[in-house]
Amino acid sequence: MAKKKKAVAKKAPKKAKKAAAKKAPKKVVKKAAKKAAPKKAAPKKAAKPAPAKKAAKPKAKRKPNAAFMAALKPSPALAAVVGGNAAPRTQFIKKIWDYIRKNGLQDATNKRMINADDKLKVLFGKDQVSMFELAKIIGAHVSK
Repeated sequence: MAKKKKAVAKKAPKKAKKAAAKKAPKKVVKKAAKKAAPKKAAPKKAAKPAPAKKAAKPKAKRKPNAAFMAALKPSPALAAVVGGNAAPRTQFIKKIWDYIRKNGLQDATNKRMINADDKLKVLFGKDQVSMFELAKIIGAHVSK
């Protein structure tokens, strides 16, 4: 039995060496062949015709949300700036911006800030307001 073990032990390293010897030259040859071979341009494929488009459906005009279009009553402070008629919230904001531009109340250095005059000071409750606070302030001065 001792002889069989030695024979098996001797055969295994030879197989491993042969396998390694076979693999190594192939890799080197492939790399050298890739470097030496000039690159060929890929053949161009014929352009496929574009599929026929279906007739586009006419887009329906976008309907505004009914909650935005609900007529609201302005408070006396807001009515002094935009008028006393009931209107949607979006119209109040639009009218306030018209008033701000007409009177030059937008801050020169920071355009996001609105400087209050006498009428707006009553509405805002302070001297200067951010344009992002405007909708919140309007919301406090309107009612159904």
